[in-house]
Amino acid sequence: MFTGIIEATGQLTQLRRQGGDIVVTIHSDNLDFSDVKLGDSIATNGVCLTVTALLQNSFRADLSAETLALTQFATYQIGQKVNLEKALMATSRLGGHLVSGHVDGLSELLHLEKTARAWQLWFSLPPALAPYLAYKGSVTIDGVSLTVNDVTNDRFRLTIVPHTAQHTTLIHLQKGQRVHLEVDLIARYLERLLLAKAPAAAGGVDLALLKQRGFL
Repeated sequence: MFTGIIEATGQLTQLRRQGGDIVVTIHSDNLDFSDVKLGDSIATNGVCLTVTALLQNSFRADLSAETLALTQFATYQIGQKVNLEKALMATSRLGGHLVSGHVDGLSELLHLEKTARAWQLWFSLPPALAPYLAYKGSVTIDGVSLTVNDVTNDRFRLTIVPHTAQHTTLIHLQKGQRVHLEVDLIARYLERLLLAKAPAAAGGVDLALLKQRGFL
């Protein structure tokens, strides 16, 4: 598990294809590797990767065909910058929100503009994931925990404050670039729980069901 609070950015320094899989090497001068061991998890642009080798200020990880099919890693090139976060410890502060490192879908940057010292970013919203985003709720973009400041049926807006802009890759995104999106775990479990208690509502969770269950 992760929090979506980025510890450092890194860079893809090696990409080796092995059959249908890919082995990547990620380098970072700013990530503390002193407590990282083989088998540990590091979220890389929001994707939970298992450390298979430790090098000088670098780690190596395997990307399965499943990971490549659901993420943008297959399009990454040497030099690609990524957001990094080591796995959450039981004694850590939960500064962001609970993040699994399992990508739910891909989103596209539609618009980026600066307002005062912050940045406003509009992203596309895949229809299948639209029910899980709520105004002032949490969402993860390329591993970064963010608050949804506006949402419609097909897009949502995020505000990137100066600290986040400085310590992540988000403001370097280009219009049309695709990113990894993970919705709030609580929203997914809530839907599952409601559907389990109301099999007749197999079409999904709606306002009537939420009201019936006492959430509205």
